[in-house]
Amino acid sequence: MKRLVTLVTASALFSACATAPPPSGSQKDPNGAPGSDRYSLQQDTAPHEQRDVSALPEPVPKQEPRSKYGNMDSYSVWGKTYHVLPNAEGYVAEGNASWYGQKFHGHRTSSGEAFDMYQFTAAHKSLPLPTYVRVTNLDNGKNLIVRVNDRGPFHDNRIIDLSWAAAVRLGIEQAGTGRVRVEALSPSNTGSGGSTVPTAVRAAVDSPPPSTASTPLTEQLYLQAGAFQDRSSAERLRQSLREQLGLEAEIREQQALFRVWLGPYRDDSSRQQMRQQVADAGFDRPMPVKP
Repeated sequence: MKRLVTLVTASALFSACATAPPPSGSQKDPNGAPGSDRYSLQQDTAPHEQRDVSALPEPVPKQEPRSKYGNMDSYSVWGKTYHVLPNAEGYVAEGNASWYGQKFHGHRTSSGEAFDMYQFTAAHKSLPLPTYVRVTNLDNGKNLIVRVNDRGPFHDNRIIDLSWAAAVRLGIEQAGTGRVRVEALSPSNTGSGGSTVPTAVRAAVDSPPPSTASTPLTEQLYLQAGAFQDRSSAERLRQSLREQLGLEAEIREQQALFRVWLGPYRDDSSRQQMRQQVADAGFDRPMPVKP
């Protein structure tokens, strides 16, 4: 669900997808960024007016300047810091999607635009605003282009929050959540079969490496923080982990991907603690892996 959140590092107010209660007060951006209005509904719902979105045209990716609001390098929500990507080129990730609707309809998004639940838009924690992405439902194969213009969802197990219309079109409105792939698009890679990205950034959940059954258990306790098609992206993640958390990661090349690994850990408890620490620092939640 969506709640007001205070961006501590930027002193700006975002509307965003979260389940924690809103802060007691709101802060305004010193440059005049519009804040989210107060919501009249306590719980989010599907729209009162159930429109047919089957014939609604998809957004067409186009070159747009970055939004004046919502694009700081980093921001904090309830004590957790998130990092905005310098650009969306090559972004690909898989995880869970949720949706938001009636409660937030007409209220301000993080970019300052009004949220319209009848349009194909979405919220994302780290993609620049705006960014066009293709979202594919991994359970039914349906895919849709949406325009990211908001921040959220602030749940560890969700990677994107879709407008109600987008959720209906993808077939996840009834379930509330669904497994999806999110691919950043540019005006040159919008083919209906999905984009081809030369330097795809893959989330840790997207491409686990093969396991080796004969490897001793004590040597299998690692975390994969990310997997990339180009080594330079893996190096950047390794550098960020070192600078922000003091962690030393290694890069392993497997199955044509450069994988950023943390570990080994002496037991699963230690590994899970590190997994949470990395996620709390605003990185994608690492995945437990075996060599």
